[in-house]
Amino acid sequence: MSSRIAFLFPGQGSQSRGMLDALAAEQVVAVTLQEASDALGYDMAALIRDDADGQLDRTEFTQPALLTASTAMLRLWQERNGPIAAHMAGHSLGEYSALVAAGSIGFSDAVQLVAFRGKAMSEAVPAGVGLMAAILGLDDAVVEELCAKASTDDEKVWAANYNCPGQLVVAGHKAAVERMMESARTSGAKRALPLAVSAPSHTPLMQPAADAVSKRLTEIEIKVPACPVWSNADAAAKESADDIRAALVAQLVSPVRWTQTIQNLAAAGISQSVEMGPNKVLAGLVKRIDREMAVANTHTIEQIDAAIASVAQFEQGEG
Repeated sequence: MSSRIAFLFPGQGSQSRGMLDALAAEQVVAVTLQEASDALGYDMAALIRDDADGQLDRTEFTQPALLTASTAMLRLWQERNGPIAAHMAGHSLGEYSALVAAGSIGFSDAVQLVAFRGKAMSEAVPAGVGLMAAILGLDDAVVEELCAKASTDDEKVWAANYNCPGQLVVAGHKAAVERMMESARTSGAKRALPLAVSAPSHTPLMQPAADAVSKRLTEIEIKVPACPVWSNADAAAKESADDIRAALVAQLVSPVRWTQTIQNLAAAGISQSVEMGPNKVLAGLVKRIDREMAVANTHTIEQIDAAIASVAQFEQGEG
């Protein structure tokens, strides 16, 4: 096992209709889609391929669809004898994909669990009450200060996603987020824009969802992972079942510390990573966090084969 390679798994925002089209002819992908369909009771292949009813952007469907896509890509990587990673990390929902990849949670259990998680998140805060927004071009400390100033006893906004230097997502009560966005603009932010997400994820407003997921996790078998899986909540590696359960609950009410996670992976010796999922969101973030860390993508067979060759060459070069 290489000691310097990590697999990274994306979260919500990376989904798109047809995100597995380039890999649909592969048997292992078809089998993975069918396993998800059997676990969930609806046609996952049709959801991802056609998205006829616009369900792919509804969080209770987005989450299992992305986990399925990432798992399909991972299995195709494994089938083509791709190198094994020594560390796993995922952004928000991607933490569940990472746990599947590390053998800690079974795929069928995981897709059902994240579908439940997505529904619980949607129901935790009434529609129209919450809001998330991306703040670009300000230091984290400035954003945190603006959040504190925009919050009142009844309306609060928090830092929710530390994505990379100069890109921080905030979330909370709609009015507080709007006040914070206006303050960010006057404070020199390059952009302060609302996101098409009503649930204020990764804030204390998600406590009802955290409680529901905590109870559900007691019904799920969690094994010791084959390698460390890094937690969003504290940017630390988890290697025991109890720590993983606690981290998944904490994740819902704590900010995603992606910047720190990548920095900590680099400090642990990781200099090569593979974004195991659709789109290139994480690759873009990693480049802004650590320019020395290489990131390969896996959207097509050609990309997977090129990434396998690149990573294998890297392993040999590192000795």
